[in-house]
Amino acid sequence: MKTITIDPITRLEGHGKIAIFLDDEGGVKNTYFQIPELRGFEKFTEGRLAEDMPQITQRICGVCPEAHHMASAKTLDMVFHTDPPETASKLRELLYCAFYVTDHTTHFYILAGPDFVMGPDAPVAERNILGVIAKVGLELGGAVIKARMQNHHVIQMLGGRAVHPVFALPGGVSKGITEEERKEIEQVARDSVEFAKLSLKVFDDIVLKNKAYVDMIVSDTFTHRTYYMGLVDEKNRVNFYDGQLRVVDPDGKEFVKFPVERYLDHIDEHVEPWTYIKFPYLKKIGWKGFVDGRDSGIFRVAPLARLNAAEGMSTPLAQEAYEKMFSTLGGKPVHFTLATHWARLVEILNAAERMLELSLDPEITSTNIRTIPKATPDEGMGVVEAPRGTLIHHYITDENGVIKKANLIVATVNNAAAINLSVRKAAMGLIKPGKEITQGLLNRIEMAWRPYDPCFGCATHTLPGQTPCPITVYDSHGKQIF
Repeated sequence: MKTITIDPITRLEGHGKIAIFLDDEGGVKNTYFQIPELRGFEKFTEGRLAEDMPQITQRICGVCPEAHHMASAKTLDMVFHTDPPETASKLRELLYCAFYVTDHTTHFYILAGPDFVMGPDAPVAERNILGVIAKVGLELGGAVIKARMQNHHVIQMLGGRAVHPVFALPGGVSKGITEEERKEIEQVARDSVEFAKLSLKVFDDIVLKNKAYVDMIVSDTFTHRTYYMGLVDEKNRVNFYDGQLRVVDPDGKEFVKFPVERYLDHIDEHVEPWTYIKFPYLKKIGWKGFVDGRDSGIFRVAPLARLNAAEGMSTPLAQEAYEKMFSTLGGKPVHFTLATHWARLVEILNAAERMLELSLDPEITSTNIRTIPKATPDEGMGVVEAPRGTLIHHYITDENGVIKKANLIVATVNNAAAINLSVRKAAMGLIKPGKEITQGLLNRIEMAWRPYDPCFGCATHTLPGQTPCPITVYDSHGKQIF
């Protein structure tokens, strides 16, 4: 038996490795996607004041602290039995839209872009953001930098800091905005809409007009028929900040729709001994292993899943882009994992348009930004759509608001089973007996998980008091010796 190890995997948030075991003929026998890092947030938040949680949990990761900040704040709204004023909710969503633009832009151009702009088989030294800028030109590179800088400025304006905001509180937010700030945000939103349109054109020119790339996207190697989950509004349109969770089956039909308070009725978590990450699945179907299809409880989250789970986008230009994507790829639902990159660009446009709508809302400059909690705290659940998918926080406190128990199901955890499934299928589809194992081939295997934009720092949060991930040692013949 021969083992191929990709260690470390690249262009992601966190650390990980892929172990591929080959049989005697050189075919893939099995794969393991292992995450060696551990962060014990569920455990060490016990005993902390609940109102500290929006600051503590966002330290899980510096890439999307706003997602944990908002999920935590929404959880505290329920814990303290208080509803934020309309302006406070709109300000939270306004910040969140700016965050979406920056985060999705980072992934598309810096983490995923090199695979398509430079090509999956390009030399490693060229498969990065510098290679992308060298190929597409400084003008586009400048647009990317400007979009991220402007939207980080909006986050700082609203949240007090560009990273790790100090903004959302139980029952509202810590500050409002002035008319001058509103005008500035409006201009950033208008610029972001144009940037999103430009990004969709870049995708059309570089990816959709390249037959080899399109063939790769729709190939069986990168295809899984799964269930999909995402937040939707009252019209079943994609919503990043609020709504109910909607799950559709592999044929696109609604399987279940529920508020976050009922998540434990529909989602359970499976544990494997070789990783720190749990594997959520749909309770009604059950855990059937790392397989896809209608009879498998595995579901997916993230941009493509959100668009599959919804019936449309909430803004007009994003709706047009949504319709184009599905018509081009053969209708709903789309099961091509690599199409997640296209869905991500549709969401940038949606976030930018929604940011513009909120910046023009007459209520956005109101000073009514917080409802002071007065009830005895107890238990709460909150949900948002992190860029990487559905993020759930659940806290139980004592009567003094001290955390007794915390449960975090983050986006990458929701996708964990699908990521392992995608890596295995890609390895089996790409590695064949007698075929040379090149760096480009191994990068294509990495491309199977990269669309999920996983954040493993967020995902590895279980701390049962001992190291649950065993170390297995094999000799040169593949025999286990320890």
